[in-house]
This record gives sequence, structure tokens and C-alpha cells, in this order.
Amino acid sequence: MAAPAPASAPAHAPVAASVAASATAADRVYRHVKDGVLDRRYEGGTLLTEGELADAVGVSRTPVREALLRLETEGLLRLYPKKGALVLPVSAQEIADVIETRLLVEEFTVRRAVPAPPALLDRLAALLDEQRRHAAAGDLAAMTAADRCFHAEIVRHAGNQILARLYDQLRDRQLRMGVALLHAHPERVERTLAEHAGILAALRAGDADAAAAAVRGHVGRVEALVRGTGR
Repeated sequence: MAAPAPASAPAHAPVAASVAASATAADRVYRHVKDGVLDRRYEGGTLLTEGELADAVGVSRTPVREALLRLETEGLLRLYPKKGALVLPVSAQEIADVIETRLLVEEFTVRRAVPAPPALLDRLAALLDEQRRHAAAGDLAAMTAADRCFHAEIVRHAGNQILARLYDQLRDRQLRMGVALLHAHPERVERTLAEHAGILAALRAGDADAAAAAVRGHVGRVEALVRGTGR
């Protein structure tokens, strides 16, 4: 008796595999371009072409288009058919909106963090040490990422999930602005570390007013710098 013929693979399997491969390739392009924009390898005003990106990541142009469309919806790029994608500069209005939102969220949440539990204080101290290491190594992108995590830890500790999600939505804009700011004002590196140490000291002391004032001063000085009115 003849053995039964092996079951054939479902007709949709090759299609599903192709879609999965495309999604993976698009994700790689997305990450490559987004990281480049955030760490300023791709400055505002840079025109990116599909061909260049496809060669850089080692993919076809189809996933490049998918990734660029996604980045356009996030407000980082503007697509120009048959030309490429323009990296959008950070606008003055965007800076003002981000800083205003930061002040509203961070002043409220740092007060809610008092009295701060040892676990939060230890985490903030570790992040401050991480910032110092990156600063000593001259890695401003990594320092900015650790800086953002320092503030985000305080926001999350407040326990308001809506505020935490709102703050997380500012992540990319904060990283992009922070790297640009430190490159333009290298003297801010040590000041930023000192201001973070002041926030941590106020939390250790259990002084909500001092902690809020430290956050307000820190974010306010960032605002003055990006507006060109401070140091």
C-alpha cells in the first residue's frame, strides 16, 4: 500500500512569510533612521533617499517606504514623492510645547514622589552615575537617554498612568532636543549633572517644595537655552 502523500503547506504560508520578512526589514529601517535622527547623524534639513537607506540597511526599497511613512506620522520626516524624505528641524513651537508639558508634569509628579522610597532613590542615584560615565566618555546621546530616564523614573513613581503615558510620548522629542542642546552648549553637561544631583538631594531630604523648585529651575534653564536667552 502506497504511503500517503505528505500534507502540503497551506497556500497562504509563503505570503505570510513574505509579510513577516517585510515587517522585519521595515522595522530595521525604521530603527536605523529614527536613531539617526535622534542622535543627530541625520540633521534637520537632511534629504534621505530610498536608495541610500536601502543600501545602508541592506534591504529592498519596499520596507524603506513603509518605515518612512511610519516616521512621517511621528512628525520626524516629511515625504516628497520621487525625491525622498526630509528630516524636519525641531521648531520653536515644538520646543515651547514640550517644555511647557514637562514643567506641568514634572513639578506635579516630583511632589508626589515625596517621601521617596529607597528603591526610587537608589535608581535615581544609579542613573545619575550612568550620566556621569557617559559624560566622561563624551557620549552625549547616551547621556541624554539616561537624563530622560532619570526624569521618567520620578514621573512613573507618582502612580498616575495617564501622566506617565503622556510623558513617554515626549520621549523622542526630548532625546532629540537634549542631544542638540548639549552639542550646542557643552558647558551644560556639568550643570545638568549638578542640577540632577540637586533634585536627588531634595528627594533624599523629603522636601517636596525644594524638589519642585529644583525641577522648575532645571527645566526653566533648558527653556532659556533653547530660546537663546540663558546659559
